[in-house]
Amino acid sequence: MAMTGGCHCGAIRYEVEGEPITHVLCHCTDCRRSAGAPMVGWTMYPVDAVRVTKGAAKAYASSEHGRRHFCSDCGTGIFYTNAEILPGIIDIQSATLDDPDAMPPRYHTQIAERIKWMERAHELPVFERYASRG
Repeated sequence: MAMTGGCHCGAIRYEVEGEPITHVLCHCTDCRRSAGAPMVGWTMYPVDAVRVTKGAAKAYASSEHGRRHFCSDCGTGIFYTNAEILPGIIDIQSATLDDPDAMPPRYHTQIAERIKWMERAHELPVFERYASRG
């Protein structure tokens, strides 16, 4: 399966070929703080399955071996690599895919660090667009 994606401003575009190794929702503190979100979706592929077709991501050393790759124009996080823990693997932030619905997540990971209110987030009221005040 071929997929495409990119950053918010369009400065970076990528293509990915083949089936993912997995797709997870990560609740670790590093992912949450990096994305400014309560969790981050990651789709894992062999590094040679991903090709950047436009622009170049900037890499940030978020830990001793972890590298977070993002758009230096708009700040969108796109890739994560860790040659020590995940050699030959690249994680793609799944929300950057043009069709993120094409690949549903398979499980939650790092729930030991999950924000407590995320345990029941699915029970909150829902609105088609913006909620009214209150």
